[in-house]
Amino acid sequence: MSNLVIPAPNVASIPVAGSGAFPVRRVYCIGRNYAAHAVEMGHDPNREAPFFFQKNASNLDPSGRFPYPAMTSDVHHEVEMVVALKSGGVNIPRDRALDHVWGYGIGLDMTRRDLQGEAKKLGRPWEIGKAFEHSAPVGPLHPASETGHLSQGRISLQVNGTLRQDGDLNQMIWKVPEIISYLSDYFELAAGDVIMTGTPAGVGAVVTGDTMVATIEGLGSLTVEVV
Repeated sequence: MSNLVIPAPNVASIPVAGSGAFPVRRVYCIGRNYAAHAVEMGHDPNREAPFFFQKNASNLDPSGRFPYPAMTSDVHHEVEMVVALKSGGVNIPRDRALDHVWGYGIGLDMTRRDLQGEAKKLGRPWEIGKAFEHSAPVGPLHPASETGHLSQGRISLQVNGTLRQDGDLNQMIWKVPEIISYLSDYFELAAGDVIMTGTPAGVGAVVTGDTMVATIEGLGSLTVEVV
């Protein structure tokens, strides 16, 4: 637009496997979506309706490097499947939700756990622990036309060759069609929206010098160095 008073910010994007890039509008994250992870965080997965928080599109980082952030001494890894939408709307029926999916990828929801924990105690929002710079390392997206719609398959994360997280996509409490449908009841979803679908048990801290390798069956792996 010619009447902007400062230069327009760059459009955040995620690389696409092979070539191209997927432009990102919003990033939605579902919390405690694997039963074992809910338990390890001190919650009962059988009693919770789904809940969400957001990261910023600019938090997505495909560089393979995670700069250890400021103002924290306890940063945790959370491996997640990423869902990228090609269209959206409101009140999307579950049986039509997958029609809106462009593709899938691997992401990490890096969390300043100490800051998140303090926010929880005070009844404050989580953004200070979740939505900081480089907090969402992400790998290339794969078109659903090539992968199919992923509802099962191993999801895991190793740190320095040691297995930390190990689960299956079929262990998600709320499945991808349900997540999309539920979100659309509260937000108007649109092309470019990205959903991070939750993490299995085994989250833990990383330090500078660590190497994280996240793997999802059907999507390959994502290697991220903590720098």
